[in-house]
Amino acid sequence: MSENCKLILKKGKDASVRRFHPWIFSGAVSRTEGDPQPGDTIAVHAANGDLLGTGFYEGGSIAVRILSFKGEAIGRELFIKKLSEAWKLRSSLRLTGSDKTNAFRLVHGDGDGIPGLIVDWYKGTAVIQAHSYGIYRNAELIADSLKEVIGEGLKQVYDKSAGTLGGRKLGEIENRYLYTEGEPFPAADIQENGHTFRVNWEEGQKTGFFLDQRDNRALLGSLAEGKKVLNAFSYSGGFSIYALKSGAEKVLSVDSSAHAMDMLEENLKLNSGAERHESARSEVYPVLRDRGSEFDLIILDPPAFAKHKSARHQAVQGYKRLNQAAFGVIPAGGLVLTFSCSQVVGQELFEGAVRAAAIEAGRSIRVLGRLTQPADHPINIFQPEGEYLKGLLLQIR
Repeated sequence: MSENCKLILKKGKDASVRRFHPWIFSGAVSRTEGDPQPGDTIAVHAANGDLLGTGFYEGGSIAVRILSFKGEAIGRELFIKKLSEAWKLRSSLRLTGSDKTNAFRLVHGDGDGIPGLIVDWYKGTAVIQAHSYGIYRNAELIADSLKEVIGEGLKQVYDKSAGTLGGRKLGEIENRYLYTEGEPFPAADIQENGHTFRVNWEEGQKTGFFLDQRDNRALLGSLAEGKKVLNAFSYSGGFSIYALKSGAEKVLSVDSSAHAMDMLEENLKLNSGAERHESARSEVYPVLRDRGSEFDLIILDPPAFAKHKSARHQAVQGYKRLNQAAFGVIPAGGLVLTFSCSQVVGQELFEGAVRAAAIEAGRSIRVLGRLTQPADHPINIFQPEGEYLKGLLLQIR
């Protein structure tokens, strides 16, 4: 870190940083010294000169992401320390070394003290995504640090940052293997709570699989026996497989993506119960309208309706419309598992949209549970933005 590379906050704008919120917003910046470029390491100071931390300079609406509130140098030693802590947490959660579950989130950005870094673990393959310039510029160092922390259990490291940083100032960004024991391989059959899924990190969405729904899929499995289940926005069929193997009477999976349907078919072959399954490549609304009344358990797990605050109102209306469509057709006594993964739509807003949907549908509804992301997606208590996954288990009356 250059001694001349500093960021000084405006007077009175240091309170959240002193409470360990890792983001410095551009509106809080008084000035910078040393002409920092995106991805450079920078020291953050309060207006009175106090050193508040060190992090990566971004230059956007989030000006800096802090990796150390102690002012530590950002390098190999710090990455090994934080990655070791992340691995130790997953070990304490009994995720590492488990025969029943060998896929999990190893690093969850701010929740693990490494803002801008996602690392998902798939049976020996670490798939990383950079959400900041600094993380991308240090990707090879992060891969080397993962090798030191994990050892021979690590077979390869794949950097899948093109979709998260593509088109930015770093120039042309391509997905790449940063480390592999031999010839790289793009997919593996992983275990999640004893269920088998084929994950292709090169072609799949995000890092290849939606690991954040693991506990909620398990909940669905505990409810599905004897039920007729509609899985809307099914993607590769995670909820569908759990329902089938838990004894659901029938399962209909709906997704508009041909690629998602292909992945679903692969997963059906790897698990039991396919004879009770039906696939529909379709938009969700026509299926809810025409066939929704056939089902007594409906799963609504759409992609994010809003990625920026400017789209928040539209997203809330979208959640209202979707839930209203399900509430209007499901028989009395039926269950709905409904989710939002839009970070900018908080729990209160999401529940408000669901409540408005119930009013419009004219249904009495009970909340049986509030759902969130699992423990390997930890949340920094000083940064509520980290709690992006919201869900409700509802009984429709």
